[in-house]
Amino acid sequence: MRHARSVAPAKGMSGIAAATNPAPHVTLLRFDDLKDWKNDDHQVALDVFRATCGDLAGPDWAALCALSAQHTDARTFFERHFTPVLVQHGQPALFTGYYEPEISGSRSSTARFRYPLYRKPAELDAGAPWLTRTEIEETGILSGRGLEIVWLEDPVDVFFLQIQGSGRIRFPDGSGIRVGYGGANGQPYRSIGQELVRRGIFDADQVSAGMIRDWIGRHPEQGKDLLRHNRSFVFFKEANEVPDHMGPLGSMNRSVTPMRSLAVDPAFTPLGAPVWLEKDGPRSFRRLMVAQDTGSAIKGAQRADIFFGTGAQAGLEAGQVRDPGRMVVLLPNKQACAMASGE
Repeated sequence: MRHARSVAPAKGMSGIAAATNPAPHVTLLRFDDLKDWKNDDHQVALDVFRATCGDLAGPDWAALCALSAQHTDARTFFERHFTPVLVQHGQPALFTGYYEPEISGSRSSTARFRYPLYRKPAELDAGAPWLTRTEIEETGILSGRGLEIVWLEDPVDVFFLQIQGSGRIRFPDGSGIRVGYGGANGQPYRSIGQELVRRGIFDADQVSAGMIRDWIGRHPEQGKDLLRHNRSFVFFKEANEVPDHMGPLGSMNRSVTPMRSLAVDPAFTPLGAPVWLEKDGPRSFRRLMVAQDTGSAIKGAQRADIFFGTGAQAGLEAGQVRDPGRMVVLLPNKQACAMASGE
């Protein structure tokens, strides 16, 4: 196995940002350098990798995706064909969690269900800045145009569903639908948790989704202003093609897997790549994950969001995660060697 070694960032880093200023610092590691590597269930990780590896661009990835179907020993597959690569870019590692909410709602507006989820309007261009959250709400530009998918009973539910990007809506008769990310207004994401800390309302270690929801409930007018601090506004689409037993669709248009799928910054980590995660904190773990999703707040080489699953318990667990650690991307040996030689 290769010895750990620092290398200068190379041109054509296959999904790892090479044109960033300053350039990321890249270190090639050995599998022996990965804490508790031998103790993971590599077969589960390999199954998750296979679900999206066919979408990775480049002959190296295509060859490995084909080889993955032939291997009966998952750990040997990863150790033989990949090199662990640590990418750092000045910011400390930060790992958070996300989940798929399950929320009560209605197909039509009622006295109880008054807050809609909207489809993307036709005039919104992908990637182009549009109206802010405040402007959308104050002008009512989306109302009465048939863009409503469902109605929820709490504007905070709408807001948090926009943060998560997908969810399941349960109707009073027991039926339901799934909604997924359908676009955004092109405005920057701003954390309302960080804003509460900035205003001196909470200390950083007190902020959680539950605390935010409780505070808004007790301060409705201030809460309305707080939600509008986040200029980003997310639109939805129905996603009923995904079976109930599978996770929501990630950025690769494939279902994500609880505790094995990561949302990453694709400027540094190729979507579909295996990623070894060493999460510290109260519920520390070491696990082989797969980069299968992205998020507007997920920026940086050592920043990732862990998918915890569906429902209230998953949301409770995800909301408690804000931990340090280390993430190491596994790249095909040929790509890692090219980085080491500066090609």
